[in-house]
Amino acid sequence: MAALGSIEDAQNGPSVRRSAVLLALRYYCGELRRQWRVAVPALTLPALGNICLFYLAPLAVAGLVGHLSGGGNGTVDALLPYVLGFGAMLLAGEALWRVGLHFLNRADARGIERLGVVGMDDLLAKDTAFFHDNFAGSLTKRVIGFSSRFEDFADTLTFSIVAKVVPLAFASVVLWRYHPLLVLVLVGLIIVTGFLVAPLIRRRQALVDRREAARVLVSGHVADVLANMDTVRAFAAEEREAAEYRARIAEQRRLSLLSWDYGNLKVDTVVAPLSVLTSSVGLLLAVALRGGLGVEAIVVTFTYYTNAIGIMFEFNQIYRRVESVLTEAAQFTELLLVPPTVVDPVDPQPLRPADASVRFERVRFGYAGGTPLFDGLDLDIPSGAKIGLVGQSGGGKSTLTRLLLRLMDVNGGRILIGGQDIARLRQADLRSLIAYVPQEPAMFHRSVRDNLAFARPGATDAEILRAARAAHVTEFVESLPDGFDTLVGERGVKLSGGQRQRIALARAILRDAPVLLLDEATSALDSESEILVQEALWQLMQDRTALVVAHRLSTVVRMDRLVVLNRGHIAEQGTHGELLQAEGPYARLWHHQSGGFLVEDEAPDALHR
Repeated sequence: MAALGSIEDAQNGPSVRRSAVLLALRYYCGELRRQWRVAVPALTLPALGNICLFYLAPLAVAGLVGHLSGGGNGTVDALLPYVLGFGAMLLAGEALWRVGLHFLNRADARGIERLGVVGMDDLLAKDTAFFHDNFAGSLTKRVIGFSSRFEDFADTLTFSIVAKVVPLAFASVVLWRYHPLLVLVLVGLIIVTGFLVAPLIRRRQALVDRREAARVLVSGHVADVLANMDTVRAFAAEEREAAEYRARIAEQRRLSLLSWDYGNLKVDTVVAPLSVLTSSVGLLLAVALRGGLGVEAIVVTFTYYTNAIGIMFEFNQIYRRVESVLTEAAQFTELLLVPPTVVDPVDPQPLRPADASVRFERVRFGYAGGTPLFDGLDLDIPSGAKIGLVGQSGGGKSTLTRLLLRLMDVNGGRILIGGQDIARLRQADLRSLIAYVPQEPAMFHRSVRDNLAFARPGATDAEILRAARAAHVTEFVESLPDGFDTLVGERGVKLSGGQRQRIALARAILRDAPVLLLDEATSALDSESEILVQEALWQLMQDRTALVVAHRLSTVVRMDRLVVLNRGHIAEQGTHGELLQAEGPYARLWHHQSGGFLVEDEAPDALHR
């Protein structure tokens, strides 16, 4: 998906939007079909209630008027049946509404729950690149809107469509008994109104699409600023970001007014005269035909026509609510139109690795729009070997770890763990073999204990404590207000970089997987802590295959083998001592270190000398 950088990007074209709207409609209608036992009474009972309230009750009143105008007895006994019938219809209508709402509440609640689960499952199935291209705030708004707007969809379908159309059918039957012309005129004027309004409503859809896209951009900007508030403050960028927000919210206001004014000034100006015409023609017909119909028919016709013009006047409002619901839902279903690039195989192999060896065979890979990074890369890592990946930035070290995790797929060749092609395994099975510590450890806004246990949810408190001690987490946890139960804040903002890295290392220890991936896992530690954690890592790496990415070469000098990567190619490999003696690229990198770090600006082409 394209990054949400502009309204046009967010829209992705009218054909895509139409497909997304239809997909949202299929999801919503499918949910109603799935729970038809509550959906049917939820949809129909309010309609029957409206028949009692607005069509049967007026019949009792019309009967009373006809009785009196025809010279009938005006005593209480004579009129009581009409009054009781009127009251009974009102009570029945209210009862049907209450029962209907009881079922509708359950249909809404279950639908929101299920669609929320479906939406989250679909997001979790997306590949890593998808989340790099979309704002977290926008995705949050989209997936929540997708589920929550089901309530508006079901309510609009119930109250504004079924509850109006079914009574209209009943009214047509009653009016037909009086005179067919009453029905033909009523239905004819409603159809004419629909034909005149439909093209206006379709043209308004483009304005609504732009309005909803602007809302997504506003929410994405807010989430982006809030997630990076420390950076905003550090660069004194509050006013700049506030100005950006004012510009985006002003654009949203402009587009909202365009869509709203179009409905008010274009659509409603067509509907309003036609609704007046319908009511007037109905009364005129009833009066003109009164010779054969009587006063009772005039009362019924006037009442039914008045109720019907309410439906005509609500054409725009009903469509506006439905389009708003489906347009917002389509903001999410649009994401589903592009399938994830990393998926499980249709017929996955069972996980049966022969050992913990890792092999890259003729691997080809390049990022979208860029030149290939790897072109025929071969790298063999025996089971239990400790391999260090070193080299200048951009050489492909971190990319190799992401390919091994299958966060991205290779363009050619294959990667094997224990002799099994990782592309033939379920992603969950593959990653169960790997403990991963990234450069920037991710923390959830949960307790320290929860963040540790994320690696192995079934771990006991004793196992968590053991891993925490091994990674020297206990040394700072004891000073936290609530110890292991302390909330770490969003993205772990309450912890230092070194503390977050220790928690990430404890996760890897707790994971207890046969393959260990460390991507600059100790870069945020001070020297004293690094010495302690390094010892813990060496204990962890015993009897495991380890692939360690490092810019600070002092962290990998004890590895079984060092692999020097340069622009996707293996420049040389060997032990630390062997590579120093060879006086090649690694030796030059080692001598360019200052305090254990690569001095990249001094020697950007060190590997070519």
